[in-house]
Amino acid sequence: MSKALFGHVGGPDPRMISEMRRLQQRVRDLEAELARLQEENDALVAGIGHDEEVLVLEREPALT
Repeated sequence: MSKALFGHVGGPDPRMISEMRRLQQRVRDLEAELARLQEENDALVAGIGHDEEVLVLEREPALT
């Protein structure tokens, strides 16, 4: 039964392992981007209380 769950007798598929690592890296990259954007948003929100003018620090790239 465990062999059937594993996919085949030879062990894990190297392509699947490679894809899993790529996806894990993508998740880490997205989490880092989210944290950066949250910090930037917090700074902008904090700045609104002091000044009426909101400055955009940098433009975000368009989604492709």
